[in-house]
Amino acid sequence: MFLSRYERMIARRYLLPGSGEPFIVLVGVMSLVAVMLGVAALIIVMSVMNGFRADLIDKIVGWNGQAIIQAPGRNLHNWRGFVDDAKATPGITSATPVIDRRLMASYSGRVEGVRLRGLGVGEIRANPAINAKIVIGSILTVVPGTQRVAIGARLAESLGSTVGSEISLISAEHTAISGEVAPRIVNYTVGAIFETGIADYDTTYVIMSMSDAQTLLQMGDTVSMIELQTGDPELIGKTLQPLIAKLRNRVSIVDWRQMNAELFAALAVERVAMFTVLSLIILVAVFNILSSLIMLVRSKSRDIAILRTMGATRSGLIRIFIVVGTTVGAMGVLAGLGLGFILLYYRQPVVDFLQLVTGQRSGSLAMGLLVDLPSRSDPVEISVIVAMALAFSFLATLYPAFKAASTDPVQILRHG
Repeated sequence: MFLSRYERMIARRYLLPGSGEPFIVLVGVMSLVAVMLGVAALIIVMSVMNGFRADLIDKIVGWNGQAIIQAPGRNLHNWRGFVDDAKATPGITSATPVIDRRLMASYSGRVEGVRLRGLGVGEIRANPAINAKIVIGSILTVVPGTQRVAIGARLAESLGSTVGSEISLISAEHTAISGEVAPRIVNYTVGAIFETGIADYDTTYVIMSMSDAQTLLQMGDTVSMIELQTGDPELIGKTLQPLIAKLRNRVSIVDWRQMNAELFAALAVERVAMFTVLSLIILVAVFNILSSLIMLVRSKSRDIAILRTMGATRSGLIRIFIVVGTTVGAMGVLAGLGLGFILLYYRQPVVDFLQLVTGQRSGSLAMGLLVDLPSRSDPVEISVIVAMALAFSFLATLYPAFKAASTDPVQILRHG
């Protein structure tokens, strides 16, 4: 919107009202601050929600694969053929046989429920979700025949164990002894302790070699499932279509979206709800802009009348007040962008400080999903927030601008 020289001068004057108009200045500053806070809140919340979802996907698929092949029954027989079929499918980068069972672990009189994962030695060492997270010990010691396992850091704390401790795993697979049914109890040495950042995994997981897991569970040459990885988890459905068609009626194939459908559906609903609620902050802020401009028009009615008698056009007055209100909104948006990115950069220290002051854990910890607060800013989403705030600010200026333009100079000056 182009302004003439005198229109720019008047707009600057109205942006900085005189000392006799402190209330208008206060309302204008409050409008700017409100826009700033609304934009910053939206950017922070949406970035954290995006980071939470992305980090959750990365960690879930890092441990459980992007999809799994499983048999209708408990164990998957002839699994090597299914592995070959999966590896021959374009887009699938890996197919890993896995043993997965719920067991009990005991050490020094303490008992905890655990989730046993049996993997090949190569898969254990090549999986960054495991070997890159070792905090003590060495994953290289977890090999077949050594009776060594890796356990999560929180599980180690719950059991009171450390590297070198001998824990007992109690299998839910029963075996007949002297005509009675009794569980298998086998001792294993802790060779490594890992910390993934997902509290549920660090609290329950026990990793061992696949052959040792088969022996413990008396499974023979079977596995629980085959985990699949692809190039892009967001395109998992399209990638799996040929394999699903080939293995139809023989096994079931479930991807990460189906395995965690309720969780990600809840995140999507919460994301929309948070965006809608926080957008109301910006809406309230632009009402402040509206009220400040109305007061400015009323206080400057005599000045406006004089301008009209000097030749100022209605369209010129409309442009002046639109520029004044939109400038306040734009300044608030820029300040909100700066504040939002600063708080995102220092988000973890801020969260740690709030937890220290309040004694409350963050929501992610309370859910038992993540240890740190993630963040991932989406440029498109931020652009939408900025455009929405500017659009609201522009709309808030229309009524005061047209009100100023409709001022009758004869009436104002006669009764002034």
